[in-house]
Amino acid sequence: MKQAEQWTSRLGFILAAAGSAIGLGAIWKFPYMVGTSGGGAFFLLFIIFTLAIGLPLLLGEFTIGRSTQKEAISAYKTIAPGSLWHWIGRLGVITCFLLLSFYSVVGGWILSYLLRGFTGQLQGPAYDKVFGDIIGDPVGAVVAQLVFMLITAWVVARGVQSGIESANKYMMPGLFLLFMVLMVRSLTLDGAMEGVSFFLSPDFSKLTAESVLYALGQSFFALSVGVSVMVTYSSYLAKNESLVRSAGSIVSLNLLVSLFAGLAIFPAVFSLGVEPTAGPGLLFIVLPSVFEQIAFGSIFLLIFLALFLFATLTSAFSMMEIIVASLAKGDETKRKRLAWVIGLLIFIVGVPSALSFGVWSEVTLFGKSIFDAMDFLVSNILMPLGALLIAIFVPLKMKRETLINELGAHTNLGKRMFIIWLLLIKYVAPIAILAVFLQMLGIW
Repeated sequence: MKQAEQWTSRLGFILAAAGSAIGLGAIWKFPYMVGTSGGGAFFLLFIIFTLAIGLPLLLGEFTIGRSTQKEAISAYKTIAPGSLWHWIGRLGVITCFLLLSFYSVVGGWILSYLLRGFTGQLQGPAYDKVFGDIIGDPVGAVVAQLVFMLITAWVVARGVQSGIESANKYMMPGLFLLFMVLMVRSLTLDGAMEGVSFFLSPDFSKLTAESVLYALGQSFFALSVGVSVMVTYSSYLAKNESLVRSAGSIVSLNLLVSLFAGLAIFPAVFSLGVEPTAGPGLLFIVLPSVFEQIAFGSIFLLIFLALFLFATLTSAFSMMEIIVASLAKGDETKRKRLAWVIGLLIFIVGVPSALSFGVWSEVTLFGKSIFDAMDFLVSNILMPLGALLIAIFVPLKMKRETLINELGAHTNLGKRMFIIWLLLIKYVAPIAILAVFLQMLGIW
């Protein structure tokens, strides 16, 4: 039986893990949450919470995966045999399956925008109509979603090294390069500094209790923790690599992309007098309108859409990988068949979400469209629940010696820093996650 592969290098692991973390959360959700939740004050809280909550949780998932060298479900079974704790891994697999079913719909929208951009069909100023046409066209939405899933399945079918790692080695540097180009252009616009001030100058009077909880939730969602993706990814990491340094690099890259996103978007938005509180439509409606008013704007819009696609795909790879790895259980001979079968199943389950803004717009679940209901289930229930269970599992079921060995290997992590990490994941993280959980469910 051909066993599971490993990353060829620490850099390959970091780029793949960063690619998983840097997706729609960083480029789509983060800017509009900043815009609607207090600007610089929200960004500062997001940084603090990422370091105090997201990073400890990320390290927790790393210790589970690397210590067992097994995919999500088997890793929990190894640490806590004969118990129900392996359901954390199963919950992660289910969550990623459902998440990718509607995430791929958004990926399809991006592909549709790119196609229209390359063929000269993205002409304003009625971008709201363009967006409405794309999401409301049943054939176009489903076909675009299928193409996105075919790309994802093809990369995952090629394996950890030849597929996921290889793709991320090109896509992640490409993403940063495109961001740099976009950011420089945005910062050179007249009035750009007003946008920079909004993004980087904290005004705590604009913060509300709700925006604090949003920043808290974004801090661990933005790192892909809570769904055991990082358990699976870290299981491919060699024992001679430092988990602490790797986690630090991933968190740094994630915060850097968040900074780039703000500096690329808000200066342009303020320069052209557009409200930064545009919500989810910021990227599909507002920003194309902004680019249209800039010299060579159509080129910069294509750059932004390509960047957006790269980030969406690298996250999709990780979601499919946890499912494939959990079913293959280390037997790489099953990978190709599983990747294509799972990709097809995810596509089928995602079709109702793709149709929920068109021919099935009247169909609702609990008062929400199918797409929004799936998003609510995953983002507001399954992901926080998974993060909470992992925060409880690590200090409760993992041996202290194992944690020290994994986190202390090939690094200068001292006893004091280990204690701080343990306190954060054992006490602070569960309370914070529970607060976000209750707020998302409307209980608090």
